Amino acid sequence: MAYDVTIIGAGIVGLATAFQLSERRPDLRILVLEKEEAPAKHQSGNNSGVIHSGIYYQPGGSKALNCRRGYRYLIDFCDQYDVPYEICGKVIVATREEERPRLEKILSRGKANGLEGIKILPPEQVREIEPHVRSVSAIEVPQAGIISYRRVAETYADIIGKRNAEIQFNTEVHGIDRRNGTATITTSQGDFTTRMIVNCAGLYSDKITAMTMPEVQIQILPFRGEYYELIPEKRYLAKHLIYPVPNPNFPFLGVHYTRMIEGGIEAGPNAVLAFKREGYSRWDVDGQELLETLRYPGFQEIARRYWRDGLGELYRSFSKRAFVRALQHLIPEVQEADLVRGRAGVRAMACDPDGNLIDDYRVKEADLVINLCNAPSPAATASLSIGEMMAERTLQRLG
Repeated sequence: MAYDVTIIGAGIVGLATAFQLSERRPDLRILVLEKEEAPAKHQSGNNSGVIHSGIYYQPGGSKALNCRRGYRYLIDFCDQYDVPYEICGKVIVATREEERPRLEKILSRGKANGLEGIKILPPEQVREIEPHVRSVSAIEVPQAGIISYRRVAETYADIIGKRNAEIQFNTEVHGIDRRNGTATITTSQGDFTTRMIVNCAGLYSDKITAMTMPEVQIQILPFRGEYYELIPEKRYLAKHLIYPVPNPNFPFLGVHYTRMIEGGIEAGPNAVLAFKREGYSRWDVDGQELLETLRYPGFQEIARRYWRDGLGELYRSFSKRAFVRALQHLIPEVQEADLVRGRAGVRAMACDPDGNLIDDYRVKEADLVINLCNAPSPAATASLSIGEMMAERTLQRLG
């Protein structure tokens, strides 16, 4: 059977793209190829489960616009299809005086991005919201929430499965051949013919991109984020979402406390180089993938630039005591005995050969193919907005 559109990757963005395509063109024959046995097995199902407000992002930029639009789409979708979520709010906490200017900058960005009700709180008002947090100041963000993105992705999959779309699991893509106006995708389950390919392969998006656009000089670097969980007797220590002021010298948000929609409180994550693209354990190693990372000039430049921060993250990966010390900046009462090791996720960080981390959505198009080369956080919150963008580009190319 020949398909009109084949999407590679059944993560939340690939499925959202299929959802948006099937909304606009129910006549299209849509195929989603996924190498795992179920949707959302990697980034989409192993993230923090936070509904992001859009407060951090450059006003007018792609991340800000997609996050705010995707936020509205996501809430409406969950209301329509009975996907549980909670708008619980969060605080972004400054624990040192020198962090105040950065906090003010975040507040200004949030207001420029249209967030209403966000405000600076003095320490006594922070304690009213989070009694156990130590602060010199904080921003209250009422729009932030919690959700299971795995559940969202599974709902996308259920809906498109009832439309004119098909999901082929346990199907790994090995090659792409384009000729005479059609593309043939070679996979572990045979060949598939299609008029258009949309690459939403996440941690392997660069590998799929290289099959059609080898000139695109981007490589995915995998960073593992490890979590601890507060034991039930200590869950009272965090009532909402509690974030630090981000470190401007390191491209991650820092360890924080997150309520989970299923119950419980997560603490983390750190951000340590994974020795395998899907390396969820400290002991997961793929020699070939690790060598590819270490040899990449972009990674070598990042290692040179951030080696102190990287060593600190690696140390926290192996030292619970060091991890707890980082968490105590926000809640001094937390002790080692209050935490048990939880799950881990792996984030795909796209990097160019000069060591620039690409902190925005990057789309590259060629004949019969659209590659989503990079979809960093808040891609899960923004999935329906990104899916809308990818669907519109696809329909333009289909004519």
